[in-house]
Amino acid sequence: MDDISVIHREDDAFAILIRDHVIHIDQPFSAGGMDAGPTPVEVFVAGLAACAAHYGRRYLASHGLPAQGLAVSARFTMNAASPARIARIDLSLRPPVRLPEAHEGRFRAAVERCTLHNTLLSPPQVEIDIGAAEQVA
Repeated sequence: MDDISVIHREDDAFAILIRDHVIHIDQPFSAGGMDAGPTPVEVFVAGLAACAAHYGRRYLASHGLPAQGLAVSARFTMNAASPARIARIDLSLRPPVRLPEAHEGRFRAAVERCTLHNTLLSPPQVEIDIGAAEQVA
């Protein structure tokens, strides 16, 4: 299991530590944050888009098709009711060249095998453990 740490910076801002990488998370000004980074929801959707891009690029490269310039855009809408959740995610993939007809369905199938897409289709069990806070002297 890979370890990821999230550390509070200030107000609604956090730092996500992944291996040797840091991703800064915050809320937009309109939600009371300082907009010092994307929101956790935006990072979640961006992760799905990046996963789709990865699988799409691998498909193109493995079939001798141009992959340089592959672009993925993502749009999402939130559920208006409680509990808060993402209601819809739309991904749009743009290969750098028009795909031959024989590859269109196979390209889609390859992208749909993305690890995060599969995870959404069969959600993981999430365990939450509340550890004891350190004593302040």
